[in-house]
Amino acid sequence: MNILITGASKGIGKAIAIEMAKNGHNLALCARNIQDLETLKSQIQIADKQQIIIAACDCGVKTDVNAFTQLAYEALGDINVLVNNVGVFKPSFILDEDDDILLSQLNTNLLSAYYFYKAIGKSMCSNGAGHIFNICSVASIETLPHAGAYCVTKAAMLSLNNVMREEVKKYGVKVTAVLPGATYTHSWEGLTNVPQNFVQPQDIATAITHTLQMSTHAYTEQIIIKSLLVQS
Repeated sequence: MNILITGASKGIGKAIAIEMAKNGHNLALCARNIQDLETLKSQIQIADKQQIIIAACDCGVKTDVNAFTQLAYEALGDINVLVNNVGVFKPSFILDEDDDILLSQLNTNLLSAYYFYKAIGKSMCSNGAGHIFNICSVASIETLPHAGAYCVTKAAMLSLNNVMREEVKKYGVKVTAVLPGATYTHSWEGLTNVPQNFVQPQDIATAITHTLQMSTHAYTEQIIIKSLLVQS
């Protein structure tokens, strides 16, 4: 399969990219930092004829999204799986924050998924197959007072996910929302000495792999993954 993953250079996106490459898929990977993507590509073991393309992309900018999507189509052909993973978290209380705290998270957490959906969704519908994974958050369904703007954008992303699902399911395209709880990524480094207590990025990658391995008509609408020990 040909799989496009956004925000692939670190954390959850990186774990998904490594897992998908291990399973023999062709990958189109984007993030803002091309050096991080080059490092990731050098770490991935690929088989003969397996392709991995990388490019810097600000996923909250429509022209960047369209340019990267075009590059992916030219290099790989049709995209079978889209993983809208890119996201940003800026902790703050809404009453105390500058307005750009909401706007910057809105661009990355919501508009990126909106733009990639519009760039790839119609092709999937025409092909009568495809799978879109939207990496949302437990903040999509739970209120975290120290992350007000983040909760707003992730709730909006889950709503967008649900709209996607209803728009494309009649064409045989699946849409799955993934809602991780506190997941140990670089954002937590230095803040805790018990990373093993968190959800691991590999857990998300494994869940996506298992979902892709299900039969044609099996449909997983939502996956919630939380830690037993760490509050989200």
